[in-house]
Amino acid sequence: MNGWGIGDGEQVGDCLCAESELHGRLPAAPSIGERALLWRGSASTLVDLHPIGFTASSGSATSGGVQVGYGRIGSGMHALKWAGSASSVVDLHPIGFDSSEAVGISGDQIAGYGRLADVPHALLWTNRGVVDLHPRGFSGSRALATDGSKQVGEGDGHALLWTGRADSVVDLHPVNRRGSYWFTASSVALGVSGDQQVGYATTVLDFQTRFALLWTGTAESVVELNPYLFIESVALAVANGRQVGWGTIGLPRTQTHALLWSGTADSAVDLHVFLPPGFQSSQATGIDASGNVIGTADGHPILWIRQ
Repeated sequence: MNGWGIGDGEQVGDCLCAESELHGRLPAAPSIGERALLWRGSASTLVDLHPIGFTASSGSATSGGVQVGYGRIGSGMHALKWAGSASSVVDLHPIGFDSSEAVGISGDQIAGYGRLADVPHALLWTNRGVVDLHPRGFSGSRALATDGSKQVGEGDGHALLWTGRADSVVDLHPVNRRGSYWFTASSVALGVSGDQQVGYATTVLDFQTRFALLWTGTAESVVELNPYLFIESVALAVANGRQVGWGTIGLPRTQTHALLWSGTADSAVDLHVFLPPGFQSSQATGIDASGNVIGTADGHPILWIRQ
């Protein structure tokens, strides 16, 4: 099981499991596949969101009692939203697109992407319909998060920021930075809240190693979050000036630790130390306005409660 998103007292994720594992009964022919899940703060509140007619599904984000994600139907993916139950599912898939996925939600905005003639286009769904955010001059783009007014994602290996229109795009890709970002190879923005955006970059010296980044609206504002002694890190989400993600510690790269930052590399808190003994790896994937953190440790969805 995995925990992917958190908001307003709810958590969403998925599992690779049979329906019988979730409901304690054995169907005549159990079908094993990824299933979207919803929790409300404890394991006992588990809700199976997997919709009828789909062969796989996943919950990506939740806000205001609405959950978003995707489902596989036929050979393609469709962006989906729910209101707390499998039967409440709404198919957001836009006409003309080959596939689509919803990744983030805040207020009346849902961020995601779809494929049009095999080209990924960043998409924004609102109460007024769907907006194609794909910026002119890019060969592909994806929107990966929204805070209700701004959207972030990537295009052609560059972290991008939008404010609701394709022509509002801001390229956040760090160029000619000191230290780790000298000749940055690629970057992506994965979370946004207010004036802050988070994600990671790779460098031309090592395309495989990622370094967590924090921006405040421009490429020049970039701050490296990679903590001392960690050989790699990724920032996935941000809320109220706090950032979460994970870092790799030690070689070989088999052990990851969930991390929490407050705007600088030196502020990093290793959330892995708060887990019970026996867990080998962990990742933090989302944070809510109160500072509660969702993530995964050794295949278990984890909720860290701010004290």
